[in-house]
Amino acid sequence: MSTTAIIPTTLPTGPVVEARNLRQVYEIRRGFMRKSDHLQAVGGVSFSVHAGKTLAVVGESGCGKSTLARMVSLIETPTGGELTITGIDAVNGAQEERKGLRKAVQLVFQNPYGSLNPRKKIGAILEAPLEINTSLNAEERAAKARAMLAMVGLRPEHYDRYPHMFSGGQRQRIAIARALMLNPTVVVADEPVSALDVSIQAQVLNLLADLQQSMGLAYLFISHDLGVVRHIAHDVLVMYLGHAVEQGEKNALFNRPLHPYTQALLASTPGLAGSTGVRQRIVLKGELPSPLNPPTGCVFSTRCPHVTDRCRAERPQLREVADRQVACHYAENFLTA
Repeated sequence: MSTTAIIPTTLPTGPVVEARNLRQVYEIRRGFMRKSDHLQAVGGVSFSVHAGKTLAVVGESGCGKSTLARMVSLIETPTGGELTITGIDAVNGAQEERKGLRKAVQLVFQNPYGSLNPRKKIGAILEAPLEINTSLNAEERAAKARAMLAMVGLRPEHYDRYPHMFSGGQRQRIAIARALMLNPTVVVADEPVSALDVSIQAQVLNLLADLQQSMGLAYLFISHDLGVVRHIAHDVLVMYLGHAVEQGEKNALFNRPLHPYTQALLASTPGLAGSTGVRQRIVLKGELPSPLNPPTGCVFSTRCPHVTDRCRAERPQLREVADRQVACHYAENFLTA
């Protein structure tokens, strides 16, 4: 595969994405003359992503990771907190500056079969962002679209074909090419390989890694598959019920998880039991609590096998433990476990 993008001479030294106490609360209407409820999908998450690096956000369905992706990709406006992208305030900044951010942040969707317009040829799909956002003429747009096809490992003749003529892996390559047409700084990838066969997943992940290296891209990678995360991520953010419970460098979390929820996630994935080599499965009892009525103390207290009265009464805050952030009162106990 050839990646002919211009390699950036220098990458920004600071984070290109920085979130502080980011929140998203939805109002749930119960009907006429009834009081509305409030659902906290993301309850105060902070993180940063640097150029050329990947932050993976993991957790069960309903943990808030896709809501986080929609806020970073500017599809939704946060209800609280701060979000800075390429140094620009994405929440309260000037309207013109925030409008320009839409070219700097692009999204790769989960479903390669539903993300492409079946009535348009691939060339037209790739050129659409250029037609809307740039002053390039038709010949220049076509040249850039053909060059991008080559970058993602597709052939020149694919330019004049329709989406239904491609496999799932090829469609996802086209979706990635479309996301890169405006030379973004940040790519939000929401489960980009979960709909693909395992063998094709590896090819697409390698493509993403190659493009990141050649273009200096920052990735926010949303996934429930820890095997995929271990392959592509530099840092990991583990979410549960809208809150970050553990975050830090990938190897630190995979080798020695300190939050019981992270331990349960790794134990449920073959080959990812951690440095102890213990493969005993951790069975979580009970169901995921409703975000409309979260636990008073630790959000994981209703399912944690190590829960105490303190956990039920007092919500732990993220704190530094062994080179990562952990929201657990007893994280130090797992350092020697």
